[in-house]
Formats: sequence, C-alpha cells, structure tokens
Amino acid sequence: MEERRAAQHILKAVAKRARRWIHAVEMGTLRRTQPVSRHWGFDRGTPVDRYFIEKFLQENGGSIRGRVLEVKESHYTDRFGTAVQAKDVLDIDAGNPSATVVADLAAADSIPSNTFDCFILTQTLHLIYDLDGAIRHSHRILRPGGTLLATMPALSRIINGEGIDYDYWRVTGACASRLFGSAFGPENVEVRTYGNVLAGVAFLVGMAYEELTKKELEFNDPYFPLLVSVKAVKR
Repeated sequence: MEERRAAQHILKAVAKRARRWIHAVEMGTLRRTQPVSRHWGFDRGTPVDRYFIEKFLQENGGSIRGRVLEVKESHYTDRFGTAVQAKDVLDIDAGNPSATVVADLAAADSIPSNTFDCFILTQTLHLIYDLDGAIRHSHRILRPGGTLLATMPALSRIINGEGIDYDYWRVTGACASRLFGSAFGPENVEVRTYGNVLAGVAFLVGMAYEELTKKELEFNDPYFPLLVSVKAVKR
C-alpha cells in the first residue's frame, strides 16, 4: 500500500512539473464564440478555400477545353479555360439568367449523354443529398475523354440562411476516392486534399487567405484537410 501511494505521489509530481513546461496557447482574437466574419471572409478579402480551389483549377487548365459546363456561372471557365469552344451554365434555378441548362444534377435525365468535354463542379455536391446520383449523371453527360473537375469541403461552416436545411455533406479524400471511383473507375480518378490546422481554423472563423502567408497556405497536412479536389476522366 505504501509503495502504491509513493508511486502515485511521484506521478503527480512529474505531471505537475510537465505542466510547467507546456506553454499556454495564446488564443488572441480567436478566444471568442462568434466568427470574425459571417460571410466566409469575403468582407475581409478572399475566402481561404478559394485559394485551394483556384490552385486546383489553374493546375488543370488544360482540361478546361471544348464544350465546358459550369455551375451557376461561367467565371472559372472564363478565367482558367485554355481552348474553350462553347460554354454552358447549369443551375437548378430557372430564374438564373446565366443558366443555359436547368436541371437537378441528381436527376438530370434531361441532359443528353456524351455532351461536354469538361464539367467544372466546385463546392456544389455537398448541397445534393443524392451524391451517388449526381456523380453518375456527371459521368454520363461527359463525352469519352471528358474531364470532371470537382471540389468538396472537408471542413466548412454551414451556408447562411436555408443552408441549415440543405447543406448535407463534408467528405474526406478516402470518401471521394470511393464515390468517384465507383462511377468513373478507380484508375481514372485523382483525389487530392488541401489544408492544415491553421488554414482550417482561419476558414472557420472567416479570415481571408490574404491574412495568411503563402508558406502557411501551402503546407499540406493530410490529417487536417480543408478541401478535397477530384479530377475524374471518362474513358
């Protein structure tokens, strides 16, 4: 009994000394229950996730060619396209004046098969409950040799307003590999993750990527992904 008490005393002493060696985390402006921005950081600059989305699209600009489909607008097609012959905009909302294709991607039978050479599908799939259906239609509407360039959040706040009811999914790289591999074939899918714990915290609280250094943004920690990108080719 005495030996047990002595051992416990020693352990407590060691733990107490160890706590002295651990530096307290300086929370600064992050010690708060409200974000610094409720608008993703747009009011401070550019949202952190956009840094990774645009990096992914720029690196794959050669695939943005021929007839290109993009969701809601043609901004990325115009910015990163390299040999675009025609561009279309997909939206479930017929009230979007930019939309040339009105359809629910999870039930897009109205879109002809083998139509597009590239489909830019950024930050959209997490808002569609039937992920499998949306991915299979994405494969179907591409021409043979066509490329899907998709991004999905691994970490993100819920969309303002009605997003509380229709913002469904966050995915990991492993999840994306399984989802897209089942439709395109695993050998035709390239999945990457982007981010680290600092980028993730900055994004959640609404900081802009301009408030981080390039070194902080470029450091990739696969255990703390912020964004998942998928390049899938229809063979």
